[in-house]
Amino acid sequence: MKIAFVGKGGSGKTTLSSLFIRHLAAAGAPVVAIDADINQHLGAALGLDEAESAGLPAMGEHLPLIKDYLRGSNPRIASAEKMIKTTPPGEGSRLLRVREDNPVYDACARPVELDGGAVRLMVTGHFTDADLGVACYHSKTGAVELCLNHLVDGPDEYVVVDMTAGSDSFASGMFTRFDMTFLVAEPTRKGVSVYRQYKEYARDFGVTLKVVGNKVQGPDDLDFLREQAGDDLLVTVGHSDWVRAMEKGRPPRFDLLEEVNARALRALRTAADETYGSRDWRRYTRQMVEFHQRNARSWGNERTGTDLAAQVDPGFVLGEEVVAPA
Repeated sequence: MKIAFVGKGGSGKTTLSSLFIRHLAAAGAPVVAIDADINQHLGAALGLDEAESAGLPAMGEHLPLIKDYLRGSNPRIASAEKMIKTTPPGEGSRLLRVREDNPVYDACARPVELDGGAVRLMVTGHFTDADLGVACYHSKTGAVELCLNHLVDGPDEYVVVDMTAGSDSFASGMFTRFDMTFLVAEPTRKGVSVYRQYKEYARDFGVTLKVVGNKVQGPDDLDFLREQAGDDLLVTVGHSDWVRAMEKGRPPRFDLLEEVNARALRALRTAADETYGSRDWRRYTRQMVEFHQRNARSWGNERTGTDLAAQVDPGFVLGEEVVAPA
């Protein structure tokens, strides 16, 4: 399942996404974890020290390799240089799968050992001084969107993405790439304002959205979130001594996480797994094509000097049964 964690800056979405990743790894599930936030903290939340986090390869720096691999023998794509972040797969394209080894993972993913298992971690890379004044962060996340467009995942396989804060995800079509979006909200007016904005933007795109209440300290906080989020409120999380120790760089064994918080993580996995039966690969493919055509018209055609709409394979539908070339 493809799962996004979103929310206001400081809401705790990176902490909760890291806990969920640990929960999946402890259960033996294959996981690809992606840090797509402008503030790159997922590695540290998964236990990497500063040097290890700094040494993670940035996906954006390997974009030519990613494009070349995913292009495969697709005759509709003249060259890897003509691909943009929204280029959809077609006949002859190579696809990514969670459990395989491939050149994209070799270049961009690193294994992170966790209690009871390991995950593949990929990062977009930091927003550097060289980017100031000449780039926006969406140029960094383009590599993630391209990979998600070419990703085929099955049941009991997980791709967990720690997204950029607020509603920045709507600057591209990446918000439609997920089976489940968990919005982390604090019990404050600012905390729920991002929820309302996200729900409004996502309304017409079939996005499955659930709220995870964080930093909930008592009945008043719970009542506030229930009033604001209604049935979208899935679970709430309160204070955690385990998390406090983790943030100090001294995480206990994961099986020592408080039972109330472990129960919340189990509820997240159950909710994500339940979306599998309602997957609609045709809608998923149609949406990526729609966003590709939007990007082509607004900037892609001019930048590449070609009609990018010609990259669309009208008969292709992404799905688990698709067999891509080796």
